[in-house]
Amino acid sequence: MGIIEEELFELQDIKYRDFHSRLMPTIDKERIIGVRVPILRKYAKSLAKSHKRDAFLSELPHNYYEENNVHAFVIETIKDYDTAMCETEKFLPYIDNWATCDMFSPKVFAKNTDRLLARVKEWLNSDLTYTVRYGIGMLMRYFLDDGFKSEYLKLVAHIKSDEYYVNMMRAWYFATALSKRYNETLPYIAENRLDDWTHNMTIKKAIESNRISVETKKYLRTLKKTS
Repeated sequence: MGIIEEELFELQDIKYRDFHSRLMPTIDKERIIGVRVPILRKYAKSLAKSHKRDAFLSELPHNYYEENNVHAFVIETIKDYDTAMCETEKFLPYIDNWATCDMFSPKVFAKNTDRLLARVKEWLNSDLTYTVRYGIGMLMRYFLDDGFKSEYLKLVAHIKSDEYYVNMMRAWYFATALSKRYNETLPYIAENRLDDWTHNMTIKKAIESNRISVETKKYLRTLKKTS
């Protein structure tokens, strides 16, 4: 066992591991140490400043779920866009769960969305489940506000996948888009432009949102597809 693995086991919370492992069906419980995210972020911040950082980033694949999260959080501290993107590209193929995927967002991306967009489009066309999910997540995070264009909705609508974790993110994206860009997004639901599962899950998530009015939720319920 390496020094970083040993240090992570010193931070282990068994009860948290047992609880969290139930939320991570794609990962063997034996690969989950059980370290809470705020503690992992603090650990990663320290590691990012140490001489061990570069060696750790080169040690892919990792064995433990927490190692992958630490890897993601270390990349987030990188201030140079090109370096952060290079490390992101190396890491994406090794993401194997929704949580690591959704927590990971290098801070420098926010200041370079014009450059990020081209990579996002590439990720959406990947054969890897969590790379596609990550691309959708980046569109949702950075391109539904000031940088929004209606064509981005098409990018997500045109993704064809049988993967649950891809389609769940597609539904999350459209539900969020309904709350932020209602007029542009509504036709995708009202005109049945999505597959049935994503269509209904989008409505479900939108109805659960606090950012959508009661009136709108009432209307969205009328658009639900029944088998």
